[in-house]
Amino acid sequence: MEIIRTRGSARCGLIGNPSDGYHGKTISIIVHDFYAEVILYEWERLELVLSQEDQSRFDSIEELARDVRLHGYYGGIRLVKATIKKFVEYCQGKHRLHDRNFSVRYESNIPRCVGLAGSSAIIVATLRALMKFYHVQIPLDLQPSLALSVETEELGITAGLQDRVIQVHEGMVYMDFARESMRERHGFRCGLYERLDPALLPPLYVAFSAEAGEPTEVSHTPLRARFERGESAVLAAMDRFAGLAYQARSALLQGDTAKLSRLMDENFDLRRSIVPIHPSHLQMVETARSVGVSAKFAGSGGAIIGVCPDDATFIELKQRMAEIGCQVFRPTVR
Repeated sequence: MEIIRTRGSARCGLIGNPSDGYHGKTISIIVHDFYAEVILYEWERLELVLSQEDQSRFDSIEELARDVRLHGYYGGIRLVKATIKKFVEYCQGKHRLHDRNFSVRYESNIPRCVGLAGSSAIIVATLRALMKFYHVQIPLDLQPSLALSVETEELGITAGLQDRVIQVHEGMVYMDFARESMRERHGFRCGLYERLDPALLPPLYVAFSAEAGEPTEVSHTPLRARFERGESAVLAAMDRFAGLAYQARSALLQGDTAKLSRLMDENFDLRRSIVPIHPSHLQMVETARSVGVSAKFAGSGGAIIGVCPDDATFIELKQRMAEIGCQVFRPTVR
C-alpha cells in the first residue's frame, strides 16, 4: 500500500508584512524547523482522521474556552476538508479524477496562533498530497491562490497570498502584489514572485511564545475594514511597507546587513503606528531590541524575527527572552 507523506513548512515574514493583502510587497522565508505533515493512503471509504490538534477532551471549562479562542471550533480538520473541496472544484473540467477513496490525517508541530502560518501549512501539505494521489499537476504560481481560496472563500478567514506563496515556492521569495502586477490565470489572481538565494540572508533569529498567541483575524479583520474605508494612515502605511520590502531586496543583494536591520525595525514601528499591539507582543520586541538586535513580527503576532549577527549576542538574546517565556532559535532556510 502506497503511503503518501507531504509537508508544508512554517514561514516568517522577513519584511513588508502585512501589506501582502493590501496590494503591497513582501519578502518571506520558509522555516523548515517546524512543519505540518499530511499522511494519505488508499482506503475503502474516504476518511478524515482527527489529529491531536482537533481536541475534544479538556481538563476544565476554562481550557475549552481558551482552545476555542485560539483554534476555533473545528481545529485543523476543517482546513483539510475545505482543501479537498476546493481541489475537486479546481479539477472539474480540467482533470479526470480516479474513483479510489483515501484516508487522510495531519500532524503539525508548528506553534499555534503565533504568526508562523500553521493553518496554511496544513492546506499546502494537503494540496500536495492530493496532487500526488490523483496525479494532478497544478501550475506552481496557481497553487498559492488555490490554497488562499480555501481560507477566504470556504472558511471566511481574512488572509493574504504571502504565506501560501512562500510555502509553495519555499526558500526566500520577493513578492509583488501591486494592482498593476497582479494577473489572472485560470480564474485565480496571482502576483509576481521572484526567488532569492537564501545564502544572501544574514544570521537570523526567531523567537516565539505559545502563551502569547492570538488568531490572525484579531488584527487583520479591523485593519481590512479600515483599508476598505480608505483611511489615509492605513493606505500610506501599506505603501510604505511595500517600499520597505523593495529596499530590503536591494540590501540583501548588496549584502548590507545594517540597512536590512534598520528596515526591519521600521517595519514593526510602522505597524505599531496603525494597529494596537498586545502588551506581551510589544514586550517581546522591546526585550529583543534591548540586546541590540532588530525585531519585527514574523506574522500577525506571537513570533518575532530579526538579524542577530554573532553567537555571543544570540546567547544573551536567548537568556533574556527566556525570562519572559519565549523560545529562540536560528531558522533553517533552504
